[in-house]
Amino acid sequence: MKQIEPGWEHYRTLLAVIREGSLSAAARALGLTQPTIGRHVDAMEESLGLALFTRSQGGLAPTESALALMPHAEAMANAAEALRRTATGEAEEDRGTVRITVSEMIGTEVLPAILTRFREKHPRIAIELMLSNRSEDLLQREADIAVRMVQPTQAALLAKKVGVLNIGLHAHRAYLAAHGTPKTIDDLREHSVIGYDRDPSVRRQLNLGIELTRELFSFRCDSDVAQFAALRAGFGIGMCQYTLAKRYPDLVPLLDGLVKFELGVWIVMHEDHKTSLRMRLMFDHLATELADYVNGK
Repeated sequence: MKQIEPGWEHYRTLLAVIREGSLSAAARALGLTQPTIGRHVDAMEESLGLALFTRSQGGLAPTESALALMPHAEAMANAAEALRRTATGEAEEDRGTVRITVSEMIGTEVLPAILTRFREKHPRIAIELMLSNRSEDLLQREADIAVRMVQPTQAALLAKKVGVLNIGLHAHRAYLAAHGTPKTIDDLREHSVIGYDRDPSVRRQLNLGIELTRELFSFRCDSDVAQFAALRAGFGIGMCQYTLAKRYPDLVPLLDGLVKFELGVWIVMHEDHKTSLRMRLMFDHLATELADYVNGK
């Protein structure tokens, strides 16, 4: 008997069960019934000749075979989402959906106003915003447009550099009034410093002249948004974009810029999107508005 190749709906089910951990949870996530999810899993196992899940106290545990299939299922999911977004609008009309990936800080502190102005001009375009500090792969269609802090290297991507963000140490006026202002880098040892928890990547960008370990920090968190909230609350001294700090008069730059680093800002999209009006409109809008932000306008 000829085996039937599993369809997209079966791979979608596989992905949901792995992510959700049970048939019932996957059914809720996909809007299907639990028996349907079970039949999908059984059909995949029979077609592929593989055991995909084992039962455990916590629910269904994926086998090594299932985990090996997961990246391919995710790629199919990304492609399906890209097809859905493409189908929402004609290429030369300002309608449809645009999915943007951007860092936490830009996505929460900068883009809301920028996207609001875009929406006022193009009300038929829906916006999907994905907050992530990792570089999403546009080649895999995880998003349509990305705002990145590193220059992309893939040849199939269109990228425009809109400027450079300068980032340095700041503190709230209330904190400085209560604890004094550091005069040297070494003075930071006597202050409450806001920094990373388990992600030490910032060490590659900073050269403080003192050992930069998590033990230096009194507030430790890998979320840039949470660090910024602690900074604005007066918890201590932390890194902040100079342009962003100007929006908050109580944030004071420290040490005359001795501690700072730069991040380039790039707007990126796949070259295939050149023929889509809504993509071009969003790309150009982000490029113009973020250039204004970087330049302090």
